[in-house]
Amino acid sequence: MKRIETSRVVIVGAGLAAHYAALKLAPRPVLMISPEPLGKGASSAWAQGGVAAAMSPADSAAAHARDTVRAGAGTVDAQVALAVTEEARAHILDLTGLGTPFDRTETGDYVMSREAAHSFARVVRVRGDQAGAEIMRALTAQVREAPHIQVLEGLMASGLEVVDGTVRGVEVMRCDNGVSAPCLIRGAAVLLAGGGSGGLYALTTNPPRVRGQVIGMGARAGAVIADAEFVQFHPTAIACGLDPAPLATEALRGEGAILINRHGERFMRGAHPDAELAPRDIVARAVFAQTQAGLAPALDTRAALGARLLHDFPAVAAACAQAGLDPLTTPIPIAAAAHYHMGGIATDAAGQTSLSGLWACGEVTSTGLHGANRLASNGLLEALVYGRRAAVDIEAALGPMTGQCAPVTLPDLPDAVPPRADLVTPLRQAMTNGAGVIRTAKGLQSTLSDIAQIEAAQPDSVTLANMTATATLIAAAALNRCESRGAHFRSDYPESDGDTGDRSFLTLTDARAIARQETP
Repeated sequence: MKRIETSRVVIVGAGLAAHYAALKLAPRPVLMISPEPLGKGASSAWAQGGVAAAMSPADSAAAHARDTVRAGAGTVDAQVALAVTEEARAHILDLTGLGTPFDRTETGDYVMSREAAHSFARVVRVRGDQAGAEIMRALTAQVREAPHIQVLEGLMASGLEVVDGTVRGVEVMRCDNGVSAPCLIRGAAVLLAGGGSGGLYALTTNPPRVRGQVIGMGARAGAVIADAEFVQFHPTAIACGLDPAPLATEALRGEGAILINRHGERFMRGAHPDAELAPRDIVARAVFAQTQAGLAPALDTRAALGARLLHDFPAVAAACAQAGLDPLTTPIPIAAAAHYHMGGIATDAAGQTSLSGLWACGEVTSTGLHGANRLASNGLLEALVYGRRAAVDIEAALGPMTGQCAPVTLPDLPDAVPPRADLVTPLRQAMTNGAGVIRTAKGLQSTLSDIAQIEAAQPDSVTLANMTATATLIAAAALNRCESRGAHFRSDYPESDGDTGDRSFLTLTDARAIARQETP
């Protein structure tokens, strides 16, 4: 394997957490590894809702933290929640200064929207459903201009080099036209910010390449993974046959849109006192139940928004147009789709992982903020908070800079075999079938068996190995948790073991041991 030495901090990923961390590391030289053109293909750019922050005088960080703890179904770290929500306002102001055009009133106040399980309207947004895209556009412009940041596009990280328990480098491969053999880049430090795992499921709202690879490569290197079983399914993906499924933002329900079935019945009224604004896990299971019963759940925006949807929520309007749907005359067909992974590489308050020399931030991590059920629009907030914290901690660990740092130039790399489509498709279907919205021991054990067979069918594909590692962790952690809590629902254990619960912490070795056990 070819090797490159650099004094740059190597950041794996190109979403919000990666961008923000790279900017906060200035003037420390940084190398960003981005599979897609910068600003494209990251879940952050697809985020419609916005950033949750207590910006109103009537609201507070403490109230935001309480809502976070309540939504998290008993496994949120309350100290983490309060610390993160106390930082939220400062990051909104920072993003504004960096050029994000947040919606403002005529008097200059931020326009706030209310989303599920929030006690206040505290989601700062851009043109209804454009927050992620506009934040990323502003930050990408800053990254492009930053002299300390080098971006290598069309590259995907595939593994970590670990020497005596310390991460020394990242293996990367070209992925713009097929897949190349890997090349090792040894840097001053490694920060993983490579997104979540939604694409491991057959029905997802995540970008096509987001399939748990970065969590998997951390796990394969020996990192501890926390809360892997907690996968959030968004209740209002647009069911139009597209992969990935377009998203109908929760802000539509915040504006008064309702959920109905093919009989015109509002099925959420009997499911929860907050009806359409109940926590996401409850709404997702209700939508899933309607789908399973053949009742064709749909999001009805006609009375609440009417023609206003077309200009206030342009992403939703465009998705409907692409799918041949007219939301002004007909309710939007919906389904519950894999959307956000609360689990990931375990980190401390500074973004440090269990492996020396390795930091992580964003959806690839589990910090204790989300618990068993992420509060809406806390995902982008966590990316900002921990992106900055990781940058500060890396800077402190590395000490003063010395000398100049030349750009990294990759050598020519020979082609390699990509993951087989006839293995990736059944992997995604197995995860949906056994580790989806509703789970059982039998279904999870079957999924784990399927994963093992798929992994063994192409042992020379490191990309597939990273995907199957994350899939194994999700299914094994779900099998190991014999209760229902938040987004993890076991129909064979439908109750929670008390109001509060323990977080799960597993290595890949632990997960494989669980997979080898008999069904409980």
